[in-house]
Amino acid sequence: MGKSEEVRMTYSGIIPQKDGKKIARVVFERGKDTAEGVVPSGKIERFSGFTAEEAAQLGRYLMQHENEILAKAREVHPLRNWLGKGPK
Repeated sequence: MGKSEEVRMTYSGIIPQKDGKKIARVVFERGKDTAEGVVPSGKIERFSGFTAEEAAQLGRYLMQHENEILAKAREVHPLRNWLGKGPK
């Protein structure tokens, strides 16, 4: 990544899909720049402020860290997070 600001990553809990597959949504933020992707596909669905090459790097990161991200996403409990209590 060309810019020196830190990139922050947040992710959803596991989201079941109609086809039976399960995904997690991931958001990367760097200042006002954002990129949104999905695991396990590693696809960056949209980005703003990041270059196309940076978005491709983020997609590769998602693919390389898919298992770790999905494991963390399984710990996310939406209601507990909404209430400000964080993961168990």
